Amino acid sequence: MDQYDAPLRDMRFILEKLVNIQSISGLPGCEEAEPDLVFNVLEEAGKFAAHVLAPLNRTGDLQGCRLVDGKVIVPEGWQSAWNQFVAAGWLSLSLPQEYGGQGLPKALWAPVWEMWFSSNLAFTMLPQLTLGQTEALEVAASEALKALYLPRIVSGEWSCNMSLTEPQAGSDLSVVRTRAEDVGDGSYRLFGQKIFISYGDHELTENIVHLVLARLPDAPPGIKGISLFLVPKFLVNEDGSLGARNDVHAVSLEHKMGIHGSPTCTMVYGDRQGATGYLVGELNRGIEYMFVMMNDARFGVSVHGVALAERAYQMALRYASERVQGRNAVTGEVGQPIIGHADIHRQLLSMRTRIFAMRTLVYTASGWFDHARCNPDSQTAERSRRYIDLLMPVLKAWNTEIGNIVCDDAIQVFGGMGFVEETGVAQHYRDSRVTRIYEGTTGIQANDLVGRKILREGGTTLRELLDDIRADLVRCADWPELQPHAHTLQTNIEAMEQATHFILEHGKTRLDVVQAAAVPFLQLSGYVCAGWRVLQAAAAAHAALAEGQHDSRYLQGIQGIADCWFASFAPQVRAHADVVLASASMARVSEAAFLN
Repeated sequence: MDQYDAPLRDMRFILEKLVNIQSISGLPGCEEAEPDLVFNVLEEAGKFAAHVLAPLNRTGDLQGCRLVDGKVIVPEGWQSAWNQFVAAGWLSLSLPQEYGGQGLPKALWAPVWEMWFSSNLAFTMLPQLTLGQTEALEVAASEALKALYLPRIVSGEWSCNMSLTEPQAGSDLSVVRTRAEDVGDGSYRLFGQKIFISYGDHELTENIVHLVLARLPDAPPGIKGISLFLVPKFLVNEDGSLGARNDVHAVSLEHKMGIHGSPTCTMVYGDRQGATGYLVGELNRGIEYMFVMMNDARFGVSVHGVALAERAYQMALRYASERVQGRNAVTGEVGQPIIGHADIHRQLLSMRTRIFAMRTLVYTASGWFDHARCNPDSQTAERSRRYIDLLMPVLKAWNTEIGNIVCDDAIQVFGGMGFVEETGVAQHYRDSRVTRIYEGTTGIQANDLVGRKILREGGTTLRELLDDIRADLVRCADWPELQPHAHTLQTNIEAMEQATHFILEHGKTRLDVVQAAAVPFLQLSGYVCAGWRVLQAAAAAHAALAEGQHDSRYLQGIQGIADCWFASFAPQVRAHADVVLASASMARVSEAAFLN
């Protein structure tokens, strides 16, 4: 029952009509991303996801990972899937060409990796780690380190992980204790423990490159004293061959709610003589380099939200189309699939609508990445860069919150059978739950949005984005059917501006109030921005129908999605705005209210 079919029509429609993949293929460095090539790649990726990765998803959930005699054992089929993934060139798709990658744009990356995450998130977390780490090394590492390590990472011979979190620190990296000692020969010795390290150890690749946050004994306190180090599992000789095992080991695996096929390790560095590591970039700038990895990881996790929701929706839709139960309240018929019941119909339409909204937002951001990196017009590139920076916490947190709700709704469609593990739908909910925590919880993302993105620049970029949304509203004037939706979006923009004014006003004197308002502000930001893209999709569908383009039934479906969005989800903006405005009183509530 739990098969996976790549949503290629949605992917193609959004890339063509909203992202304008044709314009991206015209950017310097993106010339190979011609639409025909892009859509051929998507089709092939869909086949790989459906036939290689998806069949292993349930296996990984049931078998999990084991630590045996100091080695991490992953589920059956993982090694073959990794070998095929690398051999087919999927790992190198968007990695830099100078190190053996294909250098294709982010606008292609987003839908392809959505397929990987949908089909098998636990497996795909391993190749995903390569992306951010490669970028961090490219930005900060010495030429010698890049020449020695990057070609082998990009080729898939070696893999990576991100070793940041410690037991006493959690998300507060300012209290990292892992110690680095300068040996004097260009290397360092590291001593410490890291927890929650995805793919911290395994046998799938010949070597593993750990990027580790640590501090020297005389480093400044807090985040200003943290440096980034490259620590290989096996030491590397000058010619790239592997030497002795380094002093870094997995000592336990976490027993998790979901993503059982992904080993989450407790790692010990320097249990004996010290783990040999090499400084990446300059001393005490580790947090700066970490954010290069973190931003890529946050964007990837935003795609997790879409991907797992899509997988759960497909399963719920198939079940509702096949499961026969009850009497139709309108026709009185019996012996019909439950998709004919009004509430099941409502749930499925709501799931489909939210997934489409998330996908439009993520793919739009992927296009901004490409313009920020490659557009020769400095003003366009800079605006795209600022939009990514502004909305990154929204993408990560809002998408994963909504994605988790959609996975929960899928269980509800199944009814009691959804609560039974044998049907398999519960796995998607369990797998998705951690996405709201990965790379910073929703609360951390919200504080980043209001603190670093809104208050720091006085809301300038947000106002610019809202002006762009208003300009797009004017373009909807050609379609009278969309005017009610445009009016609703305009009202939502006004509510967001009112909430923004509240944030800016209280940010001067009452940071506690701002932080109390942060999550509802992030939520309304997601709903406004997603509504903007859904409305543009509806306008594109109207235009395509007017031109007589094929697949009219699909285009009418896009119009129906917009109708559902503005009837069911756009009204939530006002509710979240009201919560923002009530945050001053919420912040004054005594802790005595917590007692029972």
